[in-house]
Amino acid sequence: MVTGTMGRRIRLGLIGGGPGSFIGETHRIAARLDGHYDIVAAALSSHPDRARQAALELGVDGERAYTSWQQMLDTEAARPDRIDAVAVMTPNDSHHPICMLALERGFHVICDKPLANDLAQAREIAACAKAANAEFCVTYCYTGFPMVRQARDMIRAGELGEIRQVHLQYVQSYLAGHDQTAGWRTEAGRAGSSLVLMDIGTHAFHLGAYVTGLDVTRLCADVGSAIPERAFDDYVSALLHYENGARGSLWVTNAAAGSEHGLSFRVHGDKGGLEWHQEEPNRLIHRRHDAFDEIITRRLGPSTSEGARRSTRIAIGHPEGYLEAFANLYTEFAQRVAARIDGKPGDERPTLFPGVSDGVKGLAFVAASVKSMATGGWQDVERA
Repeated sequence: MVTGTMGRRIRLGLIGGGPGSFIGETHRIAARLDGHYDIVAAALSSHPDRARQAALELGVDGERAYTSWQQMLDTEAARPDRIDAVAVMTPNDSHHPICMLALERGFHVICDKPLANDLAQAREIAACAKAANAEFCVTYCYTGFPMVRQARDMIRAGELGEIRQVHLQYVQSYLAGHDQTAGWRTEAGRAGSSLVLMDIGTHAFHLGAYVTGLDVTRLCADVGSAIPERAFDDYVSALLHYENGARGSLWVTNAAAGSEHGLSFRVHGDKGGLEWHQEEPNRLIHRRHDAFDEIITRRLGPSTSEGARRSTRIAIGHPEGYLEAFANLYTEFAQRVAARIDGKPGDERPTLFPGVSDGVKGLAFVAASVKSMATGGWQDVERA
């Protein structure tokens, strides 16, 4: 597919996500699904030989199969056929230096969450992106599901009335065993100040903000380990106060034995509520006050909201899932980048993919939660 009127696809460079990386493979599938990108450059590993071989296996030309991300960004910046954008899918502690150099070299950026290892780094990236006038996407991928966007549109249209309660959960089991670890995520300092918050907590937190359009102003959090004598945290529960006066809760863990994925939200206003579970992503429950519940399913056509229709590819009865949701972010980002390259006005409809400010808000949430646990009380959440 030719993106916009450019006459070509977006030229994409990959950093990280090499052999054995689940998230790396997910990014590559998402980039290719709608045909908006050509992957033309890559630095896929911190091990030079492995990085080069992995890039060649992806079909990247030998002279653009780089052995380090620094080499890739510097070399590509000088090429007449330079990449347009960079996708960053490395461990958390490297996001800041990679994103900063990519922006300084004039590239648009897609970065896996969390944006950085701490709030100060996130703010630096945001300032650099603004100065560079660059497009920036943080892949809070669950926002790409059509029924999440249906909920967002319904709430903005006032169908729930004034929002009163927001309840968020992300309950997994991959660290439920005493001897289980998660690679670099369980190495001191590499995942940031909290493994569970940085790994999955920011996803749940952002999902609540995305569908409601509301920011959390204060919180009180319990952050720790459900597994005795474990050296890293795997559990958080928090009480949330939203800017409009709504109350909420968040329960996130990757150590709940027997759980699968467990990401969900429940939002209630004074007219009713909405409930969504990622394990049944094509279904949204509308709980109407003094009326029967309504089950809304993903489909093309006027019965769903504009945001949901924009995110749907195939007709009812053919399920769409995680990869399609992830690809929605890549496609929307490509459309914005193509408009920049074309020098033409972009899509006037609201941007649906999460941006750099969403990444900053995620790190502000983590910082407030960690501080709340340390002090044993309520903490303000800094504004992005």
